[in-house]
Amino acid sequence: MIRVLLVHDSCLMRSALAERLARETDLEVFHVPWRSAGVRARSLRPNVCVADLHCAEPYGLAPLGELTGRTAGAGACPLLVLSTADRPGLLRRAAEAGALGYVDEASPPEQLLTAIRQVAAGRRFVDDSLGFGFLRASQMPLTQRELSVLSLAAGGASIAEIARSLHLSNGTVRNYMAAITRKTGARNRVDAIRISRGEGWV
Repeated sequence: MIRVLLVHDSCLMRSALAERLARETDLEVFHVPWRSAGVRARSLRPNVCVADLHCAEPYGLAPLGELTGRTAGAGACPLLVLSTADRPGLLRRAAEAGALGYVDEASPPEQLLTAIRQVAAGRRFVDDSLGFGFLRASQMPLTQRELSVLSLAAGGASIAEIARSLHLSNGTVRNYMAAITRKTGARNRVDAIRISRGEGWV
């Protein structure tokens, strides 16, 4: 039996998808919102975590490291993410967090089932339709930390709020914003957010 932890912030979507997956005789399905994902993953120790990257947590930053064991106190879990090709920044974050599976949100349920079984067996799965998104992600000039800072800024966070969220000093955040502005060829912070949204990085 494959234990699947489904992570999605929309209760309606999460419940419907969990119900569909649970029809498979070889799957045991549990589901939680992102705020409970890390704790539930540590207690359940699932064979696969299926996580929607377009989460609605504060500032839209999915704590992927809490699922893959990349952060202190986290429990390691094979990660399969749901995303789209038009958000290469999210694909890059998932790749850097060590995700094994990548499924396009527009794919049929059979594609997701195939991916779950492959990831549970320790094999990588990448939806063909996400290829262009990965190509764009490889061309993105921002580092992981810069992307995190920019994502928070794009969500309306102030310098102080970004600093608290990422455990940085205000000066360090300003330095990151300056680097982001330079790398994106923007005139200022607002322009950097506009450009990055247009590219699908945040």
